[in-house]
Formats: sequence, structure tokens, C-alpha cells
Amino acid sequence: MATGVPSLPPLRLAQLEGQYTGAIAAKRTKTLVGAALVVGMIGFSAIFGEVDLVKFFSHITAFTSYIGRIFVLDSGPHSGQLTFSDPAEWFWGIARWSRLIGETILIAYLGTLVGGIVAFFAAFLAARNLVRSRLILFVVRRLLEFCRTVPEIAFAMIFVVAFGFGPLPGVLALAIHTAGSLGKLFFEVVENADLRAMEGMTSTGATWVASVRFAIVPQILSNFVSYALLRFEINVREGAIMGLVGAGGIGQDLIEAIRKFYYSDVSAILILIVATVSVLDLATEVVRSRLISREAGH
Repeated sequence: MATGVPSLPPLRLAQLEGQYTGAIAAKRTKTLVGAALVVGMIGFSAIFGEVDLVKFFSHITAFTSYIGRIFVLDSGPHSGQLTFSDPAEWFWGIARWSRLIGETILIAYLGTLVGGIVAFFAAFLAARNLVRSRLILFVVRRLLEFCRTVPEIAFAMIFVVAFGFGPLPGVLALAIHTAGSLGKLFFEVVENADLRAMEGMTSTGATWVASVRFAIVPQILSNFVSYALLRFEINVREGAIMGLVGAGGIGQDLIEAIRKFYYSDVSAILILIVATVSVLDLATEVVRSRLISREAGH
């Protein structure tokens, strides 16, 4: 039995080929226009930001030499040698710096906890699938936008003026910014929740609060915890910056060492901060993995 490959009439085949060629040309044009817009925006941003490539490459050696000086001792019997030649001299302030890093972690922890609690409750009032009042949605979402739009350092400066130097301004600044950032992430998770369980509870006469508590929260709690842990890692880094304006933590010693060009102190403090963040990242990663595996197991 002979078989043949079906073929289209020449006229119809020509029409299809023309349409295909036109579609390819249109797609290529869109790609070129998009690339041109991106390049144009990069150029405009570079001009507006006063980017000078000649100045950049002519001064790049100053940057590398600064990095090099960070890893060279500038005092003691081993002055001029690599920091690893005398770790005791390099980490002379390890006791004080460890205490300040611990303070930074506590600032980040408390700020994340307070901000996370606020974000938890605000998320249900900002979710379109749970709240029908446009006024409530507008007010809650705008408040969350304000909290996450203003930089933590700005809040910290305001609270330093109000409450003086110390950890409290850092905690309040991180709590406010965390509430805004986590609030957005949380209500987006809520909006993706399955509402069938909530509709079933509502049909039996359950209140809105009870329906949310027993039908929505169990679905999204693991995501909430995962986002909160991620935010905690971020806040540890931000907590180090809070010290730059006197809001507690290791940042005060870091900025003092930078301003006084104590390169070995800068390198020691930075390594301690990096090591701390790395350990916290590994710990939170384990917790998130267990949450994900537990959720998948159900």
C-alpha cells in the first residue's frame, strides 16, 4: 500500500509561508526595538548618573590598592605584613566586636518579629480575595507601601533623634520596614490561596475570622515562615548598617574604622559580619527545607 505525504496547494502554501515570514519579521522588529530602548535607557541613566568610563578605569588602581591595604597590618610588630601573619593583632577587638554582632542579631531578630506580626495581620486585610471593602484595601496597602518605601536608615535617623543612641531606634526602624516588605509578600501569598475551604466554612455559619484562621492560615503558614526567615537574614545585614547613625550594633565600630583608615579593623569586622550572615543563612536554609519537605509530604 503506497503512502504519500499530504501537501498543500501551492497558493495556500505560499500564503502560509508569507504569514510565517511576516510573523518572524515582526518578532525580530520588536526584539530590536526593545533592545534599542534598553540601550537608550542605559545611556540616559549613565549620562544622568555622570558615569565617566575614563575616570573609572584611570582610578581603578586606587580601588584595588584599598582592598590590598585592608589585608595588611598597619600597626604592631608585624606592621606591613599580611593580616594572617598575626591573627591576634588583627582580631584585637574580637570580644567587643562579637558582643556588638550579637547585639546586631538581636536587633534584627526583634525587628523581624515585631514587623512580621504586623505584616501577618495586615496581609489578610490587604488581600483582594478576602476583603471586599475598597477603602480597607486602599488604606492598608498604602500604609504597607509607605513602610517599605522609606529606607530603614531614614527611619533609624528619625528614631535616634527621638529616643537617642542605642538599639531601640534600630529595632523600630527594622520593624517598620519589615512590616511593609513582608506585608506585601504575605498578602500576595494569601491571594493565591484556595478559597474553597473558606467558602465551605462560611456556608456553615463560621465568622470571617474563624474562616481565615482554619481555612486560609494552614495553607499559607509555611510560606509566611519562609519569607520571615529570609527577611531575618536581610535584617541582620541591615542591622549592621543601622549602627552608622548610632542605632546600635556593629555598624558604629565599622564606620569608625573606615573613617580612620584602620584597614585591618575593617577587614576583621567585615569577615565577622560575613561569617555571621553565612551561618544564619545555613541555619535558616535548613529550617526552610524542612518546612518545604513537610508541606510536600502532606
